[in-house]
Amino acid sequence: MMTDHPHFDQLLEDGRLLCTLCPRACKLADEQRGLCFVRQRQGDSIELTTYGRSSGFMIDPIEKKPLNHFYPGSSVLSFGTAGCNLSCKFCQNWDMSKSREMDTLQSPATPQAIAQAAARHDCRSVAFTYNDPVVFYEYAVDTAIACHELGIKTVAVTAGYITEEARPGFFKHMDAANVDLKAFSEVFYHDLCAGSLQPVLDTLEYLIHETEVWTEITTLLIPGENDSESELDQMTRWIAKHLGTDIPIHFSAFHPDYKLRDRPHTTLSSLHRARQIAKSNGLEYIYLGNVRDSDNASTYCPTCEKKLIGRLGYELTDWQIDIDGHCKACGALIPGKFDDAPGSWGNRYQRIKI
Repeated sequence: MMTDHPHFDQLLEDGRLLCTLCPRACKLADEQRGLCFVRQRQGDSIELTTYGRSSGFMIDPIEKKPLNHFYPGSSVLSFGTAGCNLSCKFCQNWDMSKSREMDTLQSPATPQAIAQAAARHDCRSVAFTYNDPVVFYEYAVDTAIACHELGIKTVAVTAGYITEEARPGFFKHMDAANVDLKAFSEVFYHDLCAGSLQPVLDTLEYLIHETEVWTEITTLLIPGENDSESELDQMTRWIAKHLGTDIPIHFSAFHPDYKLRDRPHTTLSSLHRARQIAKSNGLEYIYLGNVRDSDNASTYCPTCEKKLIGRLGYELTDWQIDIDGHCKACGALIPGKFDDAPGSWGNRYQRIKI
């Protein structure tokens, strides 16, 4: 049963309702759906039509979200619904985020049932992922509340495309977020995502400066679109200046998908170049994703360069962080959320039913 939530809508002079949940600002007549497809005007309010229905449940490594500084090695129960408030031509979860086959796609599950399943399977956290949890705000928040009642952490894997009005109510229930910073160009966001860059930057600054949410960034490098030296230099300079040098960033390899099948895969050399640019601009925790590169998936102390967390795939091979989150070699404090010992979930994946 959905609890009471704010209504993110505003009546316009022409009788339509303005959706104020995300910057897309859809204006809806009665029974009309927003671009996300899952939020629909019903009378005098805009309602979530997919509450309690999921695309399925998977237990995976927390590093897959990707989060490398949030209880490393632990397991996370992941799920999403359908719909999205961006229209990325390169979406790698398009079968879920763009699905219109809701009744056949989704499995019913209450927030309490999800939290209980996570506890039963000893998951450290629950992640709202696959499609953006902003569009299933009420379902995600209620599930987060149910998780916290059982001592389970919550993770939002999001593009950060949410309004200033809606941010506080959403993120106050999240323990961690991986924000997909898709590019550092308004042209890219407009042409390839049908969105805008600035609201994402605003969300990142909000998370870092106004919340306790552990935050990491992911950028999918698409050859010829967002991987130029100039753009990567501007982006990582902005991150260092506005968010700090200790926020982890993940550069992930693109594979042709959805409406961008004519582009090549990201090369390893391109990922290494991005990492070097970020490092030259002072970023301290830079990871490469969607490739087999153990050295650049591992965590190093920025002070003494000791390997702190070794990774082979999602398997942890080294652990040199003490119980207070310090480097065992030099004592430097490593930002993140760490248990007394590393998790041992490794490379496993487990699909479950609720």
